[in-house]
Amino acid sequence: MTYHFFRPFLFRLEPERAHSLTLGMVRLAGALPPVRAFLRLYFSAPQDPLKAFGLNFSNRVGLAAGYDKDGLGWRGLACLGFGHIEVGTVTLHAQPGNPKPRIFRLPQEKALINRMGFPGQGGDFVASRLQKKRPPGLVLGTNLGKNKETPLDQAAQDYLALMDMFAPLSDYLAINISSPNTAGLRQLQVSQMLDELLVQLANKRQALEAEHKRNIPLLVKLAPDLTDQVLDDALEVILLRGMDGVIATNTTLSRDGIVSQFAGEFGGLSGAPLKDRSTQVIRQIYRYTGGKLPIIGVGGVMSADDAQAKLDAGATLVQVYTGLVYTGPSLVKQIRLGIHNPTL
Repeated sequence: MTYHFFRPFLFRLEPERAHSLTLGMVRLAGALPPVRAFLRLYFSAPQDPLKAFGLNFSNRVGLAAGYDKDGLGWRGLACLGFGHIEVGTVTLHAQPGNPKPRIFRLPQEKALINRMGFPGQGGDFVASRLQKKRPPGLVLGTNLGKNKETPLDQAAQDYLALMDMFAPLSDYLAINISSPNTAGLRQLQVSQMLDELLVQLANKRQALEAEHKRNIPLLVKLAPDLTDQVLDDALEVILLRGMDGVIATNTTLSRDGIVSQFAGEFGGLSGAPLKDRSTQVIRQIYRYTGGKLPIIGVGGVMSADDAQAKLDAGATLVQVYTGLVYTGPSLVKQIRLGIHNPTL
């Protein structure tokens, strides 16, 4: 719409402030029925319905976790044409996250580096934000993480409590064990620790499904920095424990090819430089699982061609985040109009 007019102004602001401003505008838009109706019409595109992990999606394009951490703007965001939105990452207790500044733009590479560290208002607050009426046709996921102060050997308790809280409010739950910005978290991807965690989560899911009398898809979000062997081992556990899908991938610690002034900043890199590695991981997951495990492809989706590459590699759905920062909300419609059935 007018994003390219506003982007220079937004890029003069500190990145986290710019994000809060845009999310606030979307939140306001979602609260005004005439604006909601206009946005839905403006960003509409032909439906591309499909089914994945037992859920019906109106199209393949979703919003990745991290954009709406506290569930503030998801109703407005739904007007932009997303088939699904993933709220979070949500932690059980409120926490401030890492010290600021903690987001850095790399315009030369069309990338971001963030070391947010799961800041947020906590599970009770986000749950209250998800209890209102759901926009029609929207699939809503919640991305769950552990608190910084929770010891790694007690991480399961955070995830179990969050599952209790968000199973009634979400269409699916995503287990985030791959953020590079919470110390030690990525160790949960290693086979033995992952198995110990997923056994408990699978048992909890079974109990919750009996309680709520519906399927509760459980997905695992993986890092792009795993070696081939560690990834295969993780997939073996994920299949063994009956998880419903994988989100590939989180941000990367790699700085290959990055020359911007912020290249040395610690944190997860997202955007265009992550595209090829994320797609490579998707391809490996698809081959290892024989296509039996639905994949949400995320990482460097900056155009319809990028989304198509992930679908062709084996993804069922795609998600965007950094692409919105550089292209604006029209990206969702561009992708929906530009993609076609995967060539697998």
